[in-house]
Amino acid sequence: MIFDAHCDVLMKLWLNKRLSFTYDSALHVTLEGIKKAKGKVQLFAIYIPEVPAAQRFDVALEMIQLFQSHILSLPGVKWVRSKRDIDSLKKGELGAMLTLEGCDAIDTSLVRLKTLFSLGVRSVGLTWNYSNAVCDGILEPRGAGLSSFGREVVELNNEHKVWTDVSHLSVRGFWDVIELAQYVVATHSNSHVLCSHPRNLRDDQIHALIKRNGVIGITFVPEFLTSSAKAHIADVIRHLDYICERGGEYSVGFGSDFDGIDKTVYRLGRYEQYTNLIEELLKYYTEEQVKRFLFQNFADRVCN
Repeated sequence: MIFDAHCDVLMKLWLNKRLSFTYDSALHVTLEGIKKAKGKVQLFAIYIPEVPAAQRFDVALEMIQLFQSHILSLPGVKWVRSKRDIDSLKKGELGAMLTLEGCDAIDTSLVRLKTLFSLGVRSVGLTWNYSNAVCDGILEPRGAGLSSFGREVVELNNEHKVWTDVSHLSVRGFWDVIELAQYVVATHSNSHVLCSHPRNLRDDQIHALIKRNGVIGITFVPEFLTSSAKAHIADVIRHLDYICERGGEYSVGFGSDFDGIDKTVYRLGRYEQYTNLIEELLKYYTEEQVKRFLFQNFADRVCN
């Protein structure tokens, strides 16, 4: 079983509504590919591309409609919003969950955020690299932390038992969230020591997430894995090893970022190639450990 904490299929479906989630060579993640790799839970991010600010919330709603019409409508796909829903999935069923990548869509409106909760969003990434009304992202030169409104957003996440995702956050924003959030994760981030991309987590951040019972989703973004020209499955395992060696065996999973990337890891360029990763993991870890990495660590943190 696989629990993948981040993909951008909804963005691709919004950009090209002729794509089919059943199977389409233009998508990294498809239902056919998930079935081949025996995937169990896939998180689908609402990521708003470059559109005028006044249209962003409407685009988020359009993506949710695509989630319902193009994904939930397929045989064997179930909408999951809680740990209880995940536990009730039958053999061969896929659990599909909505997340928000960046709060640009809500502007300064908690009502909009509550609306997204009511429509199934169970994880909120506060920014996408740059600044918004909630916080600065990691590539914003100012590097500010949570705004007053941002604190309200995190408190609302807590109230609704929704994850606060620290991927993409400024360093100050990260520590503000660690102080305030009850349910904190990094859905798609790697180790900064192993690869010094600004999006990756420093050792003190990794330690803080482990201490707060969070989970770090190792991501398949090549430039987050290695400074070499080509990323390999061994690079993915290197980042997982690093977090495990620091006490993170129960705090590490995978968040592929499939369909949000152009370049991919060699032999790990589509969802069905998760089988290649699993084969390599089993050379170094027990079946029970691999099950935790692939599924249980993230699944156990989903709230009821």
